[in-house]
Amino acid sequence: MSNTDFAVQAVAKGPMTLAPPSFNGHGWLVVVNLAGFTAGFIIATMLALKMYRDIWRNRATDKLHHPVTVWRAFGGTVSLAMAVRFGPAAMVLWGWDPEQATSTAWLLTLQRMTDPIAFTLGLLALALFEISGKSMAAHLKREPLPLRIWASRDQLKRPACIALLSLIAAIGVVSTR
Repeated sequence: MSNTDFAVQAVAKGPMTLAPPSFNGHGWLVVVNLAGFTAGFIIATMLALKMYRDIWRNRATDKLHHPVTVWRAFGGTVSLAMAVRFGPAAMVLWGWDPEQATSTAWLLTLQRMTDPIAFTLGLLALALFEISGKSMAAHLKREPLPLRIWASRDQLKRPACIALLSLIAAIGVVSTR
């Protein structure tokens, strides 16, 4: 018997709940998780793609050991780890249906299969952060960069819209199940 068969049996024999039983009937918690995982997946995927696209576009001038390449690789790897973790978690919540035990179990198994990829990417990001720490700190101290964070807040409009739309969709799904 495969693991998928165990998952199918667990879903089929479990309570016929509108969300995974671990939410213990807390609809608001389902909404928060569904919205957060959905928005997190979309935003993290967008950022990971942007970081790796920027590395590729600037490969002629920014070598692998260049601080901006290391910064982009770190941000891209963290974002990719988040996307790999959040995507399947969102899929489980979107696709939860005890009446379709085989499909639901497949999503649960997919989620568990992607966990090692997510934690490997997360640990890779931490390693990249750690091994670049001394030289990155020395480089940043040598030539301080003015950060105009509030001047860049317009860049957060699209992610904020994605988060809001994910929340609205999550409320709609949970309230109509």
